[in-house]
Amino acid sequence: MAPTLNSSAIKPETAPQSGGRRLRGIVAESRAGLPLVTVVTSIFNGLPYVAGCLESVLQQDYPNIEHIIMDGGSKDGTIDVLRQYDDRIALWKSEPDKGIYDAWNKALAEARGEWICFLGCDDELLPGAVSAYMALAVKHPDAEYLSSQVRWVHSSGYINPGHGKPWSWKKFSRAMCVAHPGSMHRRSLFERLGNYDTSYRGAADYELLLRARDTLKTAFMPIPTAMMRAGGTSDSSAMLAEGTRAVIETGGRNPLLAQIELRYLQLKFRLGPLRRAVGKLTARCK
Repeated sequence: MAPTLNSSAIKPETAPQSGGRRLRGIVAESRAGLPLVTVVTSIFNGLPYVAGCLESVLQQDYPNIEHIIMDGGSKDGTIDVLRQYDDRIALWKSEPDKGIYDAWNKALAEARGEWICFLGCDDELLPGAVSAYMALAVKHPDAEYLSSQVRWVHSSGYINPGHGKPWSWKKFSRAMCVAHPGSMHRRSLFERLGNYDTSYRGAADYELLLRARDTLKTAFMPIPTAMMRAGGTSDSSAMLAEGTRAVIETGGRNPLLAQIELRYLQLKFRLGPLRRAVGKLTARCK
């Protein structure tokens, strides 16, 4: 006979924890003219920014949003913050995961929204972002991916107020040209393309969209809808190489061309400090 698991033997720091309105039977649904939007946030040790992320979602003027939080077992007080927002978050869970994309896949299994976006725990939605996206969706009823720009903030003080370009297969087949934080994915897109590939550490969001190749139906608005802090899993030279893997294996890019383009992107990355210094100086002179 198999031994009986004694739940009291589970260490408190590794025991799954959860909360939110859904656990009390309050479930959000799409309504006529107001499709439900699911915001997904993956967290691991999210202090000091997690409260700002949560507030930025709660302060949206769009009235039909659910926020799903997947925490990887934080030890820094993040769980205490989530408990403080327990009556305003749709669902939060804290349990070990295999990284950000594993957490996103878990969240997709819980998401009920017609539109789904992903927001880093140190990022914030700007006021009116979700309403602007839903207005864009009405104008482009066939679109399955909506993007905009983000306000990219570096620790040096440099700010790029409009990071992100419109999707086109010509550009996207070479490099990630769209701003992913806060961008909207129609639920049917995941039904068509599947979940995130967890073998990637920082480029699975790019790889998933590459699966559609030139059939992806998109819409774009040239305004910032999120504030994104520099850093994280996708902001490194190593992740550029991961993106090249996706371009070749999923996007079908010629390997030689992809490697040449990678060298160019890595050069731009290395020149980043100089470009930011020039950008700060230019901003002061305006």
